[in-house]
Amino acid sequence: MALKMLKNKSPAPPEPCMLTECMAVISGAWAPNVIWSLRAGPRRFSELRADIPPISAKVLSARLSELEKKGVLVRHVKRTSPPSTEYELTPLGAELLPALDAIVQVGHRLKAKF
Repeated sequence: MALKMLKNKSPAPPEPCMLTECMAVISGAWAPNVIWSLRAGPRRFSELRADIPPISAKVLSARLSELEKKGVLVRHVKRTSPPSTEYELTPLGAELLPALDAIVQVGHRLKAKF
């Protein structure tokens, strides 16, 4: 005898494709760490490498490029000698910070539980 399928009482996500898109941004390897490191203002590539020690230069470069294409951060090339590049969150990227804060808070509670 087959079990009766219960109806899901949870409300459906308003736009599943948008939920998936947002999760793809913050679930990418090291993406939350990059966004977190930019929360206090612009950072240079070398500063981001120091902020996230386990990340390789290749992965950081790929992640920065990906986040820039998605409109989460902006890249500023400064005309100094030698040229310097800074990365900064866009207003859209800054909107992700409360979500990351909430994830960190849950993480603390989960860690305390186990």
